[in-house]
Amino acid sequence: MSIPQFELANPPTDAISAIQFAPTSLRLLVASWDKHVYLYDTSSTGGQLLNKFEHRAPVLDVCFGEDEEEAYTAGLDWDVRCINLTTGAQTVLSSHDAGVKSVLYDRQHNILVSGSWDSTLHVHHLSKPSDPPVKISLPNKPFSLSLTSTRLVVAMASRALHIYQLADLASESAASGIEPWQRRESSLKFMTRAVACMPNDEGYASSSIEGRVAVEWFDPSTTSQSRKYAFKCHRQPSPEGVDVVYPVNALAFHPVHGTFASGGGDGFVALWDGVAKRRIRQYQRYTTSVSALSFSGNGKFLAVAVSPGFEDGREGVGEGMVGIFIRELGHGEAKGKGMK
Repeated sequence: MSIPQFELANPPTDAISAIQFAPTSLRLLVASWDKHVYLYDTSSTGGQLLNKFEHRAPVLDVCFGEDEEEAYTAGLDWDVRCINLTTGAQTVLSSHDAGVKSVLYDRQHNILVSGSWDSTLHVHHLSKPSDPPVKISLPNKPFSLSLTSTRLVVAMASRALHIYQLADLASESAASGIEPWQRRESSLKFMTRAVACMPNDEGYASSSIEGRVAVEWFDPSTTSQSRKYAFKCHRQPSPEGVDVVYPVNALAFHPVHGTFASGGGDGFVALWDGVAKRRIRQYQRYTTSVSALSFSGNGKFLAVAVSPGFEDGREGVGEGMVGIFIRELGHGEAKGKGMK
């Protein structure tokens, strides 16, 4: 590419709730409140809209499946769906009793996990498609889910957080009585907006509506837990000199360097070194709230979705307010302090 960033043509017509790059290509899935899932090829400037798939209600999350011809979706129709991206055929895998906020596919165990505002997880064993999902009751509504190679992190209302072992969820004897490996209370004082796991399987970052991010480690030892911390971010000074606090809507870890990006209601994206506890850089301000982020599988590109966030009191979506930007990262741009 001749420029470091470009905007995708033919964006969704309503707010973007989730985006995800394919594991091994520059295909990008996008979930929108306009009741569609979009599939783009972002390998050239401007990108190409390959297809879009209509749903019965706004779509809140989307992920790729076993290969790049398969996607899973979750949304306000209460359904968990599988889409054949080649034929467009859709199959309902299960239905919750309220909107489905998150859906994640774990390739190693071939399971799909969905989290719903009915305060349940559905664990779908995809090798046995005729079997009903295993249902796990949660103490609160799940707001965000994230996977490592061995664990599932569920961030919920009331600052509750559960960590599950994927091997337990994938077990053939798995039942609704599966207990979390760890139960935690968020280090953040206000409602959790997003959670994202470190690619090295050592911990996670979470963000809140009150302009803060927390970094924590799985290891329950006192030494490891003493490393956890939280910091302020995505705050902008008002003309009166008072900080205006914005929600941190999105988090994404770099798959190679282990640094992470945050996107806020202030329209900024920042890169952070969670180990060195420092900000690496902040990009130029976007036109409106950053609603979702995704790094490409090789870490060379960052997709940034912007959508109206109502922070300034406006309602409805105006022309040009929803967009997806693809940023090419320069050599070393996402490296943390002391990384080779």
